[in-house]
Amino acid sequence: MLRLHPYEYHMPRALDEALSLLATHGDDAMPIAGGTDLVPNMKHGLFTPGHLVALSRVREMRGIASTADEIRIGAAETLTSVATHPEILAQVPSLARAAELVSGPQLRRVGTIGGNVCLDTRCAYYNQTKFWRKALGYCLKKDGALCHVVKGGTRCVAAHSADTPPVLAVLDAVLEVADGDGTRDVPIRQFFTSDGIWNRSIGRSELVVAIRVPRPPAGTQIAFQKLRPRAAIDFPLANLAVRVGRDDDGRVSDFRLVVSAMGAYPRHVGKVEDAAVGNRLGASVIEAVAEQAFRQCHPLSNITVDPEWRRAMIPVLVRRALNEIAAA
Repeated sequence: MLRLHPYEYHMPRALDEALSLLATHGDDAMPIAGGTDLVPNMKHGLFTPGHLVALSRVREMRGIASTADEIRIGAAETLTSVATHPEILAQVPSLARAAELVSGPQLRRVGTIGGNVCLDTRCAYYNQTKFWRKALGYCLKKDGALCHVVKGGTRCVAAHSADTPPVLAVLDAVLEVADGDGTRDVPIRQFFTSDGIWNRSIGRSELVVAIRVPRPPAGTQIAFQKLRPRAAIDFPLANLAVRVGRDDDGRVSDFRLVVSAMGAYPRHVGKVEDAAVGNRLGASVIEAVAEQAFRQCHPLSNITVDPEWRRAMIPVLVRRALNEIAAA
């Protein structure tokens, strides 16, 4: 049986108190919201903090509120709350869909939107028991000096495996990030880095407090697709979000594609807009975008499924997403 190590559990009720605890205990402290990813990782010895700072009661991190321009979602709101909130379902249903496809219903009731955005990267060589990892000589992300995914690799390429960030990226979401000096805005497109060890552009004592989602312009449609072995529980083998804006004549005026689970961060796929903008979203345009996405995406062997099969599924997901939008 895997057991947790001893630690002290703190339950602050205010943001300032939570930030103070993280700053005081430094590298020996970690924030915990739903804990659906952190606790299993602690059982595997991937994290051994002496202090856990719970965020579920921090009032500044709760609530979903809307204005004429945007929807503000507290980072400690559960994925179930996001997936079922009437305003999110009405204005950005693709975000509700992505939240609904995370894991299973039990974990969505406690897992949070902030936790999903800040989800630790995953890898076939990292998310294992300590006994397994020791037998391999550990890896670059934890206790080792070599990445086993890329031969001779000196940079971690563990996979970004969260579902909501691709949708948030095409929506131009902004994250409210706080530390002891105050709060700053970080566009989600600037939030992630290519370093699989720590793929967020924030310090370990900083917190994502809320996510602000601009209301899409009229005529904008977004679709989300996820590839996984089973219809529930599993992390994505690949996922993607597509944003299509059309003018009064029905021609594409805005096109964005973000894919994830390829490497350490959600990636904006380039050149696909060249095939779409200015054209109607017909079969030939959809096929051209799918082919360009296939050329651009190159999954790594950081997940225990054949990377070439995962690559072959990218155009399939693109076609599904664009056909969904075209039929709407």
